[in-house]
Amino acid sequence: MNGMTEYTAIVKKSGDAWIGWIEEVPGVNCQESTREELLATLRITLAEALEFNRADARSAATEDFEEIRIAV
Repeated sequence: MNGMTEYTAIVKKSGDAWIGWIEEVPGVNCQESTREELLATLRITLAEALEFNRADARSAATEDFEEIRIAV
């Protein structure tokens, strides 16, 4: 994927921890002890989830597929 795509992190302080979710990608959620650590972990987890989804889609399509960029 070329360039940067922006996603929305929903973050909040919960007791001694910070918890957060990526609004647009189900299952991407994290907990850390500081806000900065949380944002870093959310970035890593989001990148891993997107790569896993990309690999899974390509594997399911097997061969002779097209990649078409769409915008919403």
